[in-house]
Amino acid sequence: MKKVLLFLSAAVLLASCSSKELEALKAKHEQTKEELVTVKNNLTKCLVEKEKYQDRSTNLENRVAELKKDKQNSIQQVENLTVLTKGANDNIKETLTQLSKKDKYINKIRAAASKKDSLNLVVAFHLKKELQEGIDDEDIEVNVEKTVVFISISDKLLFKSGSYTITDKASKVLKKVATVVNAQPEMDVMIEGHTDDTPMSTAAVKDNWDLSVKRSTAIVRELQSKYSVAPERLIAAGRSSFLPLVPNDSPANKAKNRRTKIIILPRLNQFFDLLDQKVE
Repeated sequence: MKKVLLFLSAAVLLASCSSKELEALKAKHEQTKEELVTVKNNLTKCLVEKEKYQDRSTNLENRVAELKKDKQNSIQQVENLTVLTKGANDNIKETLTQLSKKDKYINKIRAAASKKDSLNLVVAFHLKKELQEGIDDEDIEVNVEKTVVFISISDKLLFKSGSYTITDKASKVLKKVATVVNAQPEMDVMIEGHTDDTPMSTAAVKDNWDLSVKRSTAIVRELQSKYSVAPERLIAAGRSSFLPLVPNDSPANKAKNRRTKIIILPRLNQFFDLLDQKVE
């Protein structure tokens, strides 16, 4: 009987212990499950973060690669700019050299122009002086115009109406002109005949073109044969009625347009020789 009681007591105690342990195990299991869930959640977060970091790492690697490429491009551009800068500096130096040469050239041209202008003023001064001494006529005009000196002489002083024969008074004027012209052998002389617009035709003169040329030629011959002006310096030209000073609308205006211009001008070959000079 005692043995039975002991067995039953042991069984009850064992059952009681097993139940407690079971409850403890269950509790532990539940805790473990919760911890497992937490760990899984944390692992999932870690995996997500890892993917983010991997993406960032990839982006950073790509960015680094782009920066390296940009750096190489920048280095190449700097090298190109260095080459271009050197070329530009060489071009600038060459341009400055050329500008310096052009400045010297321009200064020579200016000096020549200044000399020519001064010479024209001297020629004009002497012409006015010569023509005023013994011949002071309103029908004679001396001017400096642009690059030339010209004497404009009314045709009533030089020729009879419709004629190209030089008058005695005209010879006195031409003698004084020749004195000044011969003192400037480096300048040419162009005789330019002008008429009004009144048509004319005679046995000796075909039209106004013919008259203007015959009058300029007559003066050229006079300067050459009587006053020893070198013929290679003389130019005969006729302008007919096509370059009037004033409209041909009155007898007074027509008289103004009937004139002869004696133009004293520098030789073109002297100017071209100056242009051909090399500037160091």
